[in-house]
Amino acid sequence: MKDIEIAPSILAADFGYLMNDIKSVENDCEYLHIDVMDGHYVNNISFGIPVIQSIRKYTGMKFYTHLMITEPEKYIKAFADAGSDNITFHVECAKDPVKLIDEIKSLGLTAGVAIHPDTPIEKVFPYIGKADIILVMTVYPGFGGQGYLKSSGERIAKLKKAIDDAGCDTVISVDGGVSNSTIKEIYDAGARLFVAGSSVFNSEDRSKAVQDLIKCATLS
Repeated sequence: MKDIEIAPSILAADFGYLMNDIKSVENDCEYLHIDVMDGHYVNNISFGIPVIQSIRKYTGMKFYTHLMITEPEKYIKAFADAGSDNITFHVECAKDPVKLIDEIKSLGLTAGVAIHPDTPIEKVFPYIGKADIILVMTVYPGFGGQGYLKSSGERIAKLKKAIDDAGCDTVISVDGGVSNSTIKEIYDAGARLFVAGSSVFNSEDRSKAVQDLIKCATLS
């Protein structure tokens, strides 16, 4: 992985022109973030396996599939078969996170563990070195376009220290409120994989939006 990656979230895309929107970020981004919501863990329903299967045929981007669903154990193989490259589940929803990480990896995918803003960050420490990605939610999961939670920087920095102390290469990802004005603080705290929805897809020039985020993050 590069020192910084932007993963546009199709939750903010125009579903009437979904592949056009995906193609508009394809040349600038390796990852495409796919938020799957079931109306149980979060108070919203987004999309699922058929959408992933459909868009998989038309792009080579890496599908970073974020399961905001209860009982993720039931659906891992189905999301893998649909074309996911990474499956990230919420620590709050998994009965046995280590077993789930192992199952995801056994299917040839990378595994991620996500954490809700109200869950103590220490809850994901046992999965450092086991998960490839730890996704810190920096808004309340369920809806796009929310503002960045100011308490997130401290949580990210604490997680980064735990990863460094363990000597691991687990990647910190963030999801929520990523913009030109917030990304540097998040980057400096230790995140390297940034989910960005509105700040990319609400821009007329998506390529410039992605490059602007990277520039803002890495300004000295």
